[in-house]
Amino acid sequence: MDMNMNMTMNGSLPAPAMKMSSSMKYMHMTLFWGKNSIILFKDFPGSNTGHYILALIIVFACAAGVEFLSQCRLIGPRWQRMAAGLARTVMHTVRVGLYYMLMLALMSFNVGVLLVSILGHAIVFLGFAKGWTSVVASPSD
Repeated sequence: MDMNMNMTMNGSLPAPAMKMSSSMKYMHMTLFWGKNSIILFKDFPGSNTGHYILALIIVFACAAGVEFLSQCRLIGPRWQRMAAGLARTVMHTVRVGLYYMLMLALMSFNVGVLLVSILGHAIVFLGFAKGWTSVVASPSD
């Protein structure tokens, strides 16, 4: 039986070898701890510690913003029906946009990003639960 050495056992050609580009050197598919990663944008933060800290601050702010928009009640009972509906729609759209940005940041599989995201949610939730933050429209609005 004559077998060509370039063929696999099932008769198909082998897949071409993939070369790792410089932008893929920080891509991970498991959780890892380290500052060398890509979060949201190509080459950001890369291996720069200052950019990594900035990325963590952005992720914290995103998580805190999502939780804030989920917990607060800014629309009062005296708002016009159309204005209240429009305001709720805008708040929902911003919240969903922040959720998606946060989800994309978490897909970097960086443990620091995960912990900062959880911390952002927890601090704002605790603020509302303890009554430290009371952004509720008063009935006199």
